[in-house]
Amino acid sequence: MKAEQNVRDDKPAEAVAVEDLHKSFGDLEVLKGVSLSARQGNVIAIIGGSGSGKSTLLRCINMLEWPTRGTVKVHGEEIALKADGRGGLMPANRKQIQRIRTRLAMVFQNFNLWQHMTLMQNVIEVPVHVLGIKRDEAIAEAERLLKRVGLYEKREAYPSFLSGGQQQRAAIARALAIQPEAMLFDEPTSALDPELVGEVLTVIRDLAEEGRTMLLVTHEMNFAREVASEIVFLHNGRVEEQGDPQIVFDNPESERLKKFISSVQ
Repeated sequence: MKAEQNVRDDKPAEAVAVEDLHKSFGDLEVLKGVSLSARQGNVIAIIGGSGSGKSTLLRCINMLEWPTRGTVKVHGEEIALKADGRGGLMPANRKQIQRIRTRLAMVFQNFNLWQHMTLMQNVIEVPVHVLGIKRDEAIAEAERLLKRVGLYEKREAYPSFLSGGQQQRAAIARALAIQPEAMLFDEPTSALDPELVGEVLTVIRDLAEEGRTMLLVTHEMNFAREVASEIVFLHNGRVEEQGDPQIVFDNPESERLKKFISSVQ
């Protein structure tokens, strides 16, 4: 019994967990009972066709969308939700939501950089004005992160003067600046020209090799196979299949997954 307890204790802590997550927009039910978990160091690649609920799932985890039903936990802490009076849920504690969001960094499809700020200002904004980090410390960290993503020389440039790939790398640096416990990527290369995709995937691959916890919505199947520790295939708002990348891609069980893989290869 003691040996079994030690095995359990040796597992990395659960970083993000969702259970029976539902989300409806009016009469349209987008998520229909999704459950998944990511332990520290896991890279969970979420794949599926358009409209399968992938982006909505990430937005519910970060409470950019409020679930209709279900639970979300971040490092074991359940996000408190209450009835919104319209058949759904809403945050019960706004301060908790703000705190949770400082532990989850989200990188969006369309970069979402503040266009009126330089890259340096984008990266230090949240650390200084939300987390209360001293400005000189935040600047030093921002310089390190911008060097890491190959943008130090562009630190005083505005986003509109950069390529899409550069903007997305800057968005990753901004996400890293809050020192998140987990990172959520919502199709980070979907808005990029094909020749710019590789530079962003290289940064994400480096983060995976570091042991960063990530939930990654992507349509880059080869990248998902190489980098992910687990694949989750969503179809019509449900988890249709999940497991080890090699097994999921080489021996899919579901006919829907087989068709999906053949359509994107």
